[in-house]
Amino acid sequence: MRISNNITYSDFMRNLSTNASKVQTTLNQISSMKEVSKSSDNPLLVSKIMDLNVSLSKNETYSNTIADSISWTKAQDATLDSVSTSMLRIRSLIQSSANATAGSDELKANQSEIEQEISGIVESLNTNFDGRYLFSGTNTTTAPFEVIKDNDAIVGIKYNGTSQDLPREIASGVSVNLMADGSRLMNETGTATDPENLSTYFNDLLSALRSDDKDALSGDLLAAHDTYANNIVNIRAQIGTLYNRLEAAADRNETENLNLTETLSNKQDVDVAEKYMEYQNQMTAYQATLAMGTKIMQMTILDYIN
Repeated sequence: MRISNNITYSDFMRNLSTNASKVQTTLNQISSMKEVSKSSDNPLLVSKIMDLNVSLSKNETYSNTIADSISWTKAQDATLDSVSTSMLRIRSLIQSSANATAGSDELKANQSEIEQEISGIVESLNTNFDGRYLFSGTNTTTAPFEVIKDNDAIVGIKYNGTSQDLPREIASGVSVNLMADGSRLMNETGTATDPENLSTYFNDLLSALRSDDKDALSGDLLAAHDTYANNIVNIRAQIGTLYNRLEAAADRNETENLNLTETLSNKQDVDVAEKYMEYQNQMTAYQATLAMGTKIMQMTILDYIN
């Protein structure tokens, strides 16, 4: 079968175009350091790369949430540590005031110091973290606690926040509640009409100091103080448990981030050494095609007559 010059030229041009296209693709990959630059290069691979990028973006969001939650719990722990110190000092002052030898001047001094400690507790519980109050529930822009006074005398404290914690998603389908319900610190055991909480306790304590009721100071008030102080310790322990969980979540998040990054790199990034060898082979084929083409193009009718 006779092959015409037209067929030879067409095959040559097609092969030359194919080799040139391969060389150009490899050059683009080397220069961009990416396996694909547009979806038409490899639709399936591009789809997987897009999914991995979405997963990495979500992972980064979870990482930021976890980091913020850890900082939140640290701030709460430091706050409750200060409150516990104040409660311990108040207990010491109660014991001192309940002593039968304590005179009126000592009672007044102890009362004044206890009032200062109560104000300090309120200031600590009103700690603001990154523009948000730690113990105001979902109403994070409002100071949760305030001191109630009657004629400049402290008669208790008031909670102005909500009774909800703050939910946070730390992984796909995994959520935690950041402790934010400051009403739990009040430890309400009474009713709406007859409350019995930290506020009423402080009121009863200061009233006993003003009236020099040593029996109440050494009895019910001292026992009640331990109940409210232990409640604060228990809440602090719960925050510590949440902190440990968040730390573990942070470790898992970091591991997942590394795995996703490595997988994305394997699918998206080029192996420079391997790709350069591929480029060299393709250039050899391209140059060989060009060399053969110059010989084909130089043939004339005289070559066939000879």
